[in-house]
Order: sequence, then structure tokens, then C-alpha cells
Amino acid sequence: MNYSAIIQHQRTFFQTGETRRLEFRVAQLRKLANALVANESGLLDALHGDLRKPPQEAYLGEIAFVLSEIRHALRHLAGWMKPQRRCVPWIAWPGHGFVQPEPLGVVLIIGPWNYPLQLLFAPLVGAIAAGNCAVLKPSEFAPCTAAAIAKLIRENFAEEFIAVVEGERDIAEALLQERFDKIFFTGSTTVGRAVMTAAAKHLTPITLELGGKCPCIVCADAPVHVTARRVAWGKFMNAGQTCVAPDFVLVERAVRDAFLNALKQAVREFYGEDPQKSKDYGRIVNRRHFDRLIGYLRQGRVVHGGQYDPNDLYIAPTILAETPLDSPIMQDEIFGPILPVLEFDKLEGALGLLSARPTPLALYLFTNSRWAQERVLAETRSGGVCINDTILHILGKHMPFGGLGESGMGTYHGKASFDCFTHYRSVLRRSFQFDVKFRYPPTRTSLAMLKRISRILLCR
Repeated sequence: MNYSAIIQHQRTFFQTGETRRLEFRVAQLRKLANALVANESGLLDALHGDLRKPPQEAYLGEIAFVLSEIRHALRHLAGWMKPQRRCVPWIAWPGHGFVQPEPLGVVLIIGPWNYPLQLLFAPLVGAIAAGNCAVLKPSEFAPCTAAAIAKLIRENFAEEFIAVVEGERDIAEALLQERFDKIFFTGSTTVGRAVMTAAAKHLTPITLELGGKCPCIVCADAPVHVTARRVAWGKFMNAGQTCVAPDFVLVERAVRDAFLNALKQAVREFYGEDPQKSKDYGRIVNRRHFDRLIGYLRQGRVVHGGQYDPNDLYIAPTILAETPLDSPIMQDEIFGPILPVLEFDKLEGALGLLSARPTPLALYLFTNSRWAQERVLAETRSGGVCINDTILHILGKHMPFGGLGESGMGTYHGKASFDCFTHYRSVLRRSFQFDVKFRYPPTRTSLAMLKRISRILLCR
């Protein structure tokens, strides 16, 4: 496939100015929403085929999520696009300044396999809203969904506006050699580094939504059963294959046993005595990831679960205890349905352990103590924080979502998605009146006098 030709066609179309118009952007967002609704059944089947996602989970976590992003953008887009007035210094008077939101141009969006629809289309909503053309690269590890996405896009959008490129890793590598005006990548930290290296060749701005080992701190004053249910829900949805899933739990020693028992009870309530038969529990995406996860089962004492079936790519929701801190499962992002539970005696011990680790995408804290909450916020770093729940912090349209350090850079969701694909161009507009000669050579004042009046001239 001639990627250069596709990108050039998009640049030509972008330069017509059509994508800048509010009416065009609104029409394309509505078209995307209508296409998602019309293709709902096929998309749900594709998500089930790739990850055995239950239809309710697939709809809420993928289709409904994107539809809500579209509705939010449609509601606010006209306001987002308006120039924003800015004050100018006295030396520029008479004049006025404003910031003009401008689309970046042609953008590349590379999606992952764990939420193959949501994590490709949610940034696409921002790209369309901001007035860009886009090239989409869905993950080859979710082939059913990739094919469904390609069909949906090609049936509803001209390739000069939105194009889909399918294929293996070498296709993504070839795309990254092309010049784009923005690259948005969701995936592993390792691949994120490669994307950043490729983008540097053309000085292309990037947004990286990566991962990391998201910790969960459970203090003794937290209600044990509610906490366990919320942790289990966040961990085991999509069979643990969620970038913001709790990766490990640090529970205060006084409630460790009670928490483990409540966690086991929650898993049984959610998925029954045999989760392999549950219609609400998914599967591992492929054999490579399955084999990687099976190796983690020996790195701690299994207190619940541990069963697996390679023919079904099934791994039971598993809880581990007594996991060594230096074991691979405590170094690597798990990205599967295995949850190590460790204990701590005092909060400073838990905070000390976290301070030595890379910055995670999310941090979870369960406590009623405002002192503990403020201390954790002050002494930790993470992309986001959710107190007394899991996952829900990524849903708010007014709360930007993104990583920090090894968990990523840049944010999106809601207005942040529009900002992600927008250049804010500063504009100063002046009158020809009052052309004071003071600013021009030859110098007519001393340095001492200039120092005194500069505060007036350059401030406002």
C-alpha cells in the first residue's frame, strides 16, 4: 500500500479548508455516531470474537464510551472553536490579542488490542472535532474488531478524510516513517519509546497513552467488603486487560485476612464458582500473552483461582499472596487477571515502596481518612488518582486522562481531546494610529529610565 499517497491526498484535502468549518466537523461527528449505532451488532460480535467480551461490558466500555465522547463534543464544539480574547501589553496599544484554535493537519492514531474500538475512536473524536484528517492503525492482535472498524470507516468516510491501514507490526513501523502533524499512540511503554524515536525524525508532536503497574492502597479504616468489590471489579473486567486496572494491592496488615476473604467472596459473586462458565468473564487475547501470564502464577501463593485452559485462552480470576517484591510479577505490568496482594504496617512504608517505582498511569487509595488522602496525594506521582473506587476517574468528560513519565505524556477525553489535536495560535491585531517613535532607534532614553518605564510598557 502506498502510504505516502494516502497521506498526500489527506494533506491536499486538508488544505482546501473544508475540515475547518464547524458544519463539516459536526456532520462528520454525527456520521460517526450513526455508524456506531448502525453497526452495533457487528462490532459487539467482533469484540466477542477477539476477547470474548460480554455484550454489556463491550457496549458500555467501547461503543457507549465513544458515543458519549461524540455527544459531549457536539454539545460544546462551537464554543471550543471560538477565538479567545487575550490582554496585550501597553506598548501594543491600540490593539487586541486573541488565541485562535487551529487544526494540526494530518494525524496518525495507533490503537491497542485490549479496548480496540474505544481506544482508537475516542482520540478520533478529538481529531475530527479539532478539524484534522486522520489515518487509523487498529491493532493486529484484535483482527475481528480491526476488520469491523475498517469496514465501518470505509463505508462512511472518504479516504482523503479518514483512512484505515490494517496489518502487522511492520505496517505500523512503515507508517511511522511518514511525516504526520501529530501521532497519538496507545500501548506499551516499550513500543511507546519506539514511536517517540520515530516521531523525532520529523519533530512530530506525540501523545503517548501507556501503562504501568497501577498500585492500590487499602487502609484499615476502609469498609472491607465495599473496597473488595470495587477492587475486584476494576481488576477483573476484560480479564484484567485494562491499562488502568489495579496491578497490585498494598493492604494494611490489620485487615489483610479480612480483605482477602472479601476479595474471594466478590469474585465468586461476580463470576460464580467456575468463572470459565460465566458469560460475564472474558479471555486472554492470544497465546503469547496467555503463556506470559501463566508464568506469573508461580510467583506467589495462590489464595484464589489459579486454574487455566490453554485451549480456551482462559485464566481464572486469581489472587496471590506472599509475592516477593523482586519477582518479575512485581516488576512487569501484569495486564491479566492475576492480583498480588501485599501488606504494610504503616502508610509511610507503602509510600516508600511506591516512591522507588516508575510513575503509574493510575493510583488507587481506599480510606476515609482525609489526612491519609492528602498525604498520598502529596507524596506520590501518577497519571491520575481515584480515591475509594477504581477506573471511574477516567470517565469524566471534564477530567483529562493521561500518563506521566513512563506511563505516558499528554491527555485526552472531552475538551482535552480537542486540545490534543489543536494548535492554539496567538494573534495580535493593531491599529496604524499612535505610532510612538520611542520604540525605534536611535535610542532616546537612558537605561535607568527604560528600566523604570518597562514595567508599564510590558505589563497589563
